[in-house]
Amino acid sequence: MSADFLQLAERRIVVFGVANRKSVAYHIGRVLEEAGAEVIYVVRSPERRESTAKLLGDAPVLVCDVEHQDQIDRLAVDLAGKYDVLHGFVHSIAFGDYSEGPKPFHETSKSQILRAFDISCFSLVAISNALKDQLSTDASVVAISISTTRMASENYGFMGPVKAALDSSLAFLAKSFSKFSEIRFNAVAPGLLKTSASAGIPGYVDSYLYAERATLRGRAVQTKEVANAAAFLLSPRSSGITTQRIVVDAGMEVNYFDSRLIEGFLGK
Repeated sequence: MSADFLQLAERRIVVFGVANRKSVAYHIGRVLEEAGAEVIYVVRSPERRESTAKLLGDAPVLVCDVEHQDQIDRLAVDLAGKYDVLHGFVHSIAFGDYSEGPKPFHETSKSQILRAFDISCFSLVAISNALKDQLSTDASVVAISISTTRMASENYGFMGPVKAALDSSLAFLAKSFSKFSEIRFNAVAPGLLKTSASAGIPGYVDSYLYAERATLRGRAVQTKEVANAAAFLLSPRSSGITTQRIVVDAGMEVNYFDSRLIEGFLGK
């Protein structure tokens, strides 16, 4: 088998969303670099660029807070000035304000859900639009979603519907872009992961431990496994796949009635 099986060598990928070593975006960037891709990182703030400087090494790091359209526009100009073409990008951006603690979904405030939608979902549309003329005709865009938006997790709350909107956006973006390109839009949808972002979700640790027991293998999904799936979707090897979600949950969705879980619930 060729050492460059994924055919990512010399392809240029923009990765949004690195915050620290635990970030999904960081792991994706590492896998891409190992496969020979040229990775350009985009972080939220100058402070974030400074804090990740050692982590990202010599790779170029640009700044863009996707909550502000002018920064997205400026990023597009900066990228166009430095690079002749981009072969794809990774959208690993999400934000949910849980500062008020867990609340019933019907008590979600308009400001909470609209800001979460803006940063976590609409930013994919805004970035895609801003970079459309710089992306190669066979580019690949990969978003990071969640394994299911139909499981009404009380602590995850309003972010479930926001991620559902992100998933739906894939089809509409792919359809729009098909008028002038073969750019593909897909998502990797992992089960519960150990990330710094997840630490801000109320009760997440308990949910994570339950999810680990619910996997078929009895071990939690590793962030590297998510990164590997993302690298495949970014590669030409996945050229026939678009508007899809690759679920990476180690079989959790088929195992909720595992005898071990039932016996544990019954105290047997």
